[in-house]
Amino acid sequence: MPKHLSSVALIAGALAVAACERTAPSSTALVADLSSTPPHVSADLAMPASVRTSATMSSCDNSPGPYITVSGAVALGGLGSRLIFRNNAKGTHTYTAESHSDVTVVPTGDAITIPKQPVLGGVGGNPFIWIQFTDDHDTPISAEIYLGRCVQGLTVNAGVDFAALSTAIADFDASGCYNNPGPTITLSGNLSVHPGVNARFIFRNNDNPVGGPHQATAGAVVRVTLVPPGQDIQFPKQPVLGGVGGNPWISFQFLSGAGAPVTNEYLLGRCVQLNQG
Repeated sequence: MPKHLSSVALIAGALAVAACERTAPSSTALVADLSSTPPHVSADLAMPASVRTSATMSSCDNSPGPYITVSGAVALGGLGSRLIFRNNAKGTHTYTAESHSDVTVVPTGDAITIPKQPVLGGVGGNPFIWIQFTDDHDTPISAEIYLGRCVQGLTVNAGVDFAALSTAIADFDASGCYNNPGPTITLSGNLSVHPGVNARFIFRNNDNPVGGPHQATAGAVVRVTLVPPGQDIQFPKQPVLGGVGGNPWISFQFLSGAGAPVTNEYLLGRCVQLNQG
């Protein structure tokens, strides 16, 4: 082979190796925002949630109506995360997943407390009472749930399961990128639950409210905010030890409370790109 062609081949080979060093693992479909400080990943999720309430009653025969005290909680289905560390095989475009670490950021059953609050009914004379759960735009997320008649006491604990639209944000910092057995990534962030959870208390004076030939008529509807929109849950800052040394490629994805992926992988980049020190 002529010397000039041999030189071209060597240069091309060197460029190919360098490209492999810079190119992200091909399995990663999304790229994190590395322009922010600290670098972060943001993802919109539909998180399983449930609202449970209890209510007590007083002043059943008063005008303009009875007093209800409502309290409870909204429990979340949990949120996990996975940091994936890869080292490329030098001289090729093949990458092998070497290690991953799973971290719980919102424990399953973590609850947003509904503070006790009074509700004034607009119908006197010992009314029949229902509750219906809605979002903060008054869109129902449950059917009407019959609680009972005022003098009977409201012993029913009402609730419903639903999907809470949420935004999860994870922030990252890295140290010890060339350490053995691998770097330490510090993970923090927050989960913002977009829709609020409200309740409609429905008071009716019909004498046959549950079934039967007479249709119940709405005497009054009182709306109550249980959880305001945009409720934030902070992730505790916690270190994650990677199992791959040598400045690895790092990817991230969110998991369900049961550990199943709920997003694609986000490429964070080489370890040194996350080092904010």
